[in-house]
Amino acid sequence: MAFLIGAAIGAITGGALMARRGGNKKDIGQYAVGFAIFFGFIALFISIFIARQAV
Repeated sequence: MAFLIGAAIGAITGGALMARRGGNKKDIGQYAVGFAIFFGFIALFISIFIARQAV
C-alpha cells in the first residue's frame, strides 16, 4: 500500500515538474514514471523500516 501511495505522489510530482519546465508529453510521461518508481521505493523502504522497528 505504501508503494502505491508513494508512486502516485511521485507521478504527480514528476509530471508537474516537467510540465512546468515546458516538456512535451513524452518528457512528462518519462519524468512521471521515473519519479513514481523512485518515490515508490522510498516509501516501501520507509514502511519496512517502521515495521521492523515496531517488533
